[in-house]
Amino acid sequence: MLDLQPLVILREIHRTGSLTQAAESLCLTQSAVSHAIRRFEQRHGVKLWEREGHKLRLTLVGDYLLALAQRVLPQLEHGASVLEDYARGRRGAIRIGMECHPCQDWLMRVVDPFLVEWPDVELDVTTAFQFGGLAALLGHEIDVLVTPDPIERPGIEYRPVFDYELVLAVADTHPLACKTRVEPDDLISETLITYPVSRERLDIYTRFLVPAHAMPRRHRTVETTDLMLRMVASGRAVSATPDWLLRKVEGVRGVPIGEGIPKSIHLGQRVGNSPAYVDGFMELAANVRL
Repeated sequence: MLDLQPLVILREIHRTGSLTQAAESLCLTQSAVSHAIRRFEQRHGVKLWEREGHKLRLTLVGDYLLALAQRVLPQLEHGASVLEDYARGRRGAIRIGMECHPCQDWLMRVVDPFLVEWPDVELDVTTAFQFGGLAALLGHEIDVLVTPDPIERPGIEYRPVFDYELVLAVADTHPLACKTRVEPDDLISETLITYPVSRERLDIYTRFLVPAHAMPRRHRTVETTDLMLRMVASGRAVSATPDWLLRKVEGVRGVPIGEGIPKSIHLGQRVGNSPAYVDGFMELAANVRL
């Protein structure tokens, strides 16, 4: 069986950028860290890293073990957390992963009754994934994935919770605001604002602009919905936005994109027996509308 300490050390070196800082973070001496790695190398007959001047470069074996550490250690750490919860008399914990940036308001409508119904269950929400939301779900880093773009995989099932349409958000005074729908060429002279998501996962590109071989004059990304809508309202940019997000926003209107881009928010979970509180969250979420 593999010793976990070298995996912890490799992950910490990768995170901090140096052996010295990793040793300090782990409350070990630098010699203790080096000795632990050397003992592992001797036991298994491999080399984990090579020196290039003052820097360390992982070998192929080192790269493999680092990837293994990044997959396995979060699960073990979560397991320790679950055991601690049970030891303290808690009934469990549910971890929600969000791939839908503007869905915070909807999620809060689910969270409030969930916390009332399950007072002894801890709840955590994250948008930071090492390898993406699906990988986090498959790797047991999260229990439920909220996503507008479900990817089918064995062992994962999705439940649609509400439908919406992606529209182009523009200022009321914008020339495009009077159109019944926008065409790809309408965006050639525009600044397009999106969330920090790769273009391969943005429907405005994959389902509208790219097929027409059209690109916006400029593409910017922002982290928050509020800033995005403020930029749109100022007339400085346009944005592909869920229609429900614009219902109470002053100075901004939604214009249909081409023939329309219908979407649905889905909840993904692993197939199999799940704790009652996870099923409870899924049922509550299925009945909350925007």
